[in-house]
Amino acid sequence: MMVKICGITNREDALAAIEGGASALGFNFYPESPRYLNPEQAAELIAQLPATVWKVGVFVNESPQRITEIVNRAGLDVAQLVGQADSLSGLRIWRAIQVDENFRLSNLDQIEAEAILLDTPSGAAHGGTGRTFDWSKAAGPTKVKIILAGGLDATNVRQAIAAVHPWGVDTCSRIESFPGRKDHLKMAQFLREATA
Repeated sequence: MMVKICGITNREDALAAIEGGASALGFNFYPESPRYLNPEQAAELIAQLPATVWKVGVFVNESPQRITEIVNRAGLDVAQLVGQADSLSGLRIWRAIQVDENFRLSNLDQIEAEAILLDTPSGAAHGGTGRTFDWSKAAGPTKVKIILAGGLDATNVRQAIAAVHPWGVDTCSRIESFPGRKDHLKMAQFLREATA
């Protein structure tokens, strides 16, 4: 199970996530987010982290040129695209899709990406709401790798995994003490449940 801790803003949270068994760390490059990091801050932080964990940049409606520039400057492994996104060659791409009333699992097979992150609709917030969606909409056979997000924590991640059988899971706001700072106990509990 690939387990991503998103919204990392500092070294202490990053190291605690890695120690707890996280496969990937998410760094938010959307300026409106309370978890925003500028590329220079991210590069400095990422340079201190082991190569064994994937560094994922979260981009909202960003231009391909800007995404490529930040990926290279910050030393990212994956670009996670939220909102409209043009094709990007030469980068590992995860696409974030909101599971709303128009969502159809069968449509995911037409999306070009290494993985698809399924999240709760959040309007202008673009994720990080701490709310779940109806997991039954994401259950079923698909050709793409599914990363399940949206309101996951230690109390529900096993149930979510059992319902969807995703390739990976992602959490952010439900394991925070406040936006941008992780509660290390909640994070450790989530990582234990997700990898059990």
